[in-house]
Amino acid sequence: MVTVKEQYEVYPYPARDPEDERTRLITGSPSRPTEIDHHLFGGARDWSQPLRVLVAGGGTGDALIQLATLMTKAGAPYEITYLDLSTASRGIAEARAKVRGLTGITFHTGSLLDAGDFGPFDYIDCCGVLHHLPRPEDGFAALRGALAPGGGMGFMVYAPYGRSGVYPLQEAFGALLDGLPPEQRLSRAKEIVAALPKGHPFASNPLLMDHEQSDAGFYDLLLHSTDTPFDVARLLDTCAATGWRLQGFVTPALYDLSRIAEVPAGMDSDTAMAVTEKLRGTIRKHVGYLVPADEDRPLPKPGRASLVPRLQLPQRQLAQAVARGQTPPVEVDGVKDKLALPPEAAPLIAAADGRTPLSRIAAGAGLDPLRFGALWGKVHRELTDWGLLHYSGFGL
Repeated sequence: MVTVKEQYEVYPYPARDPEDERTRLITGSPSRPTEIDHHLFGGARDWSQPLRVLVAGGGTGDALIQLATLMTKAGAPYEITYLDLSTASRGIAEARAKVRGLTGITFHTGSLLDAGDFGPFDYIDCCGVLHHLPRPEDGFAALRGALAPGGGMGFMVYAPYGRSGVYPLQEAFGALLDGLPPEQRLSRAKEIVAALPKGHPFASNPLLMDHEQSDAGFYDLLLHSTDTPFDVARLLDTCAATGWRLQGFVTPALYDLSRIAEVPAGMDSDTAMAVTEKLRGTIRKHVGYLVPADEDRPLPKPGRASLVPRLQLPQRQLAQAVARGQTPPVEVDGVKDKLALPPEAAPLIAAADGRTPLSRIAAGAGLDPLRFGALWGKVHRELTDWGLLHYSGFGL
C-alpha cells in the first residue's frame, strides 16, 4: 500500500507552480482574515496584535500563501507555523512564499499530531487533512491541544454525499492496484475511469473535477489510501468528543432545513442540519470554524453599531440590482438559489463599502433606528447565510 506520505512526495497536492504567484493569488475559505474575525473574534479583533497561526497539513501552501499575503498587505503582524509530512509539498510552499517575498513563516516537516509541540496558536488552519488520518479524532484532539485560550480553527473535511462514486472506486482501486508504485497505479486507474459506463455514480457526478485538472488531483481523489468522509452527524460527534464546538459553517444556508421543507416541531438544530445534508445530496465538503467546547463565543450581531460590514461581492452592483427588485443568483456545491433582499435596503448595501461601521451607515440612511434595524437585519441574515457578509475591522 502506498502511504499518505509517499503519495504526497510523488504527487504534491494541490498541483501548484510557484511562478504563478507573480500573477495571481488563490483565495478561498476558510482563512480569509475578515472571515476569521467574523467567526472567531466577534468581528472586533485587534489586528495590531500579532496573530499566531498554525497551518496544519499545509500541503503546497494555498492557505499559507493566502493568509500571509493578505496579512502582509494590510500591515497586520503575524507568526505562521507551517507543518506537513511531505518534503515535496513543503518545498513548493516555501518556493511560493519566496516568490512573494513573504516573511514571518517557519516551515516544519512533521505530523499535525505533534502540533502541541509548536503552540499555542490563536488560529489554526486545517483543510483537507483530518479525513486522511487513520484516526481523524486523534487529529482533532491534537489540534485542540495546540490552541491558545480564545482561539479557534478553520477547517475543511470531505463529505460523503456530494462525492458519490468516489469511495467505491477508492476501495476497488485499493484492492486491484495494491503493491504497484504510484505512477503505475495512476496510469491503470486512468484507463479504467475513462471506460466507466455513463451510469456509474462517479461518471455521472458533475461536481467532481479534480481528476481532470492534474495527476495530483486524480490521485488525491481516487487513489488515496486513507480517506474518511464526514457527514454532519459524524462531524458534530467528533467535535464533541475532542473538545470542539462547531461555531458555524461558512455557508449556513446549505444546512438550513427551512429553505427546503417545514421543520418538524421539536427537531433540534443538529438533527435538522444532518437531514438537510441528505436532502441536498451535493455537499462535497464541510467548511467552517470551530471553537473550544467550553467557550461561549457568539457570532457578531447586526445590532452592534461599531461593527464594520464587509461584503464578499461588489456592493454597488448588488445595491443596483436590489434597487431594481432583482434577485441575484447564488450557487454553492450545486445548490442554486436567489438572494431575497428588499429594494428599500439598496442604499444600505451601497453604503457598506468595507470601511464604514454600521453606526455611520445608519446615520447616513436617514431612517429611524427601528426601521434601520429591521432592514439591515434582513441584509444580515440573507448575506451571512450565504457567506457573503462578514464583520471585521481587518486592514482598516
